[in-house]
Amino acid sequence: MSGAGRGISPNLALDEQVARRQAAGERIVHLGFGESRLPVSERLAERLAAGADRNAYGPVAGDDGVRAAVAGYFARRRLPTRAEQVLLAPGSKALLLALQLVRPGDVLLASPCWVTYGPQARLAGKEAIGVPVPAECGGVPDPAALREAVKGARARGADPRILVLTSPDNPTGTFAPPELVRELCAVAEEEDLLLVSDEIYRDILHDPDAVYLSPAEICPDRTVVVTGLSKSLALGGWRIGAARFPDTREGGRLRDDVASVASEVWSTLAGPMQAVAEYAFAEPPEIRERLRADARLHGAVARAVHGIVTAAGAVCRPPTGAFYVYPDFGPLRGALAERGVTDGASLQACLLERHGIAVLAGVHFGDDPGALRFRAATSMLYGRTRAEQGAARAAAEQGADPLALPHVRDALADVEQGFAKLTAF
Repeated sequence: MSGAGRGISPNLALDEQVARRQAAGERIVHLGFGESRLPVSERLAERLAAGADRNAYGPVAGDDGVRAAVAGYFARRRLPTRAEQVLLAPGSKALLLALQLVRPGDVLLASPCWVTYGPQARLAGKEAIGVPVPAECGGVPDPAALREAVKGARARGADPRILVLTSPDNPTGTFAPPELVRELCAVAEEEDLLLVSDEIYRDILHDPDAVYLSPAEICPDRTVVVTGLSKSLALGGWRIGAARFPDTREGGRLRDDVASVASEVWSTLAGPMQAVAEYAFAEPPEIRERLRADARLHGAVARAVHGIVTAAGAVCRPPTGAFYVYPDFGPLRGALAERGVTDGASLQACLLERHGIAVLAGVHFGDDPGALRFRAATSMLYGRTRAEQGAARAAAEQGADPLALPHVRDALADVEQGFAKLTAF
């Protein structure tokens, strides 16, 4: 996993690099940054403007109204929640790091997983213990491998006490089926692990009828759920995150400990953002329709990119949530080696320098450095301008095919051409 204290996060570094090169006139298809490139909802912009005079600090955990709205959001997802269980922050990253700082013990992570989990654990002085994911999905460790990892870590003197789960996940763009979640919860109970369930992509399931199970439904007393508005409502730069703590004495202590960190680090979520969050988490009809339309768009484009990389010879889990695909070009290892592509880093470099496609190699997600895997963020294909991105959204909202839009079709054609050249032997 990428290390803490050795430069900025690799996804942010790549995004800055691509932005500079594009500004200099280079033609690059940017699939390297996990951002929903869609316009801000007009209603949310209005709420932000209306909240501009909220310039007092306010309570560390958030005002009563916004915490009640977040509690309602969770309750509608089969997680009965009191406002007292909720804490707001400037993004879910801050909450995840605060949890690492206050909860003792080492951390078990799916391998691969989001680039930030491992560095945050190390910043908190913990060991990050990677566990392979199952064949059907990413974001969660294989249950059998998890048991062995816990046993092995304790045998060598480590102290695994925290298990981070992500569903749907970054980087594979898949979510864990209910039966797998139940198995992992059973392991957590047996091994006395705190579950941290990162559900920031929960509202981006490609199939509206898919069955989603949160570990907090199975293990409510040992699960902290973290979410935010960065991905589902394309508000990454606004930095709005929320956490739900167990409704137990221990859960209350954990929330108080995180609030203590918050009071010394970020004080409170900015007042104008609390106005936005209160409206968004209440989920009026405009927000619910936006979530449905955006999920349709994310699914359509992710499936198109999945088709392109598999046609080029990669093996890849079919995307079922979020806006990513995670192809493995291992089947073409011999032929790619003749072009100097021998690992994830050289594959990332080859795609960028020779074929104009920016992706992020699997090594940055804790994957085997020698693996020919990378994450492609398909949400970057909706358009370069706000007008193009808005047209992609509107097509999905109106039930039309966003892939038929000229700018989306052209972007996908560039991706297809780049991978065709990579694998033209």
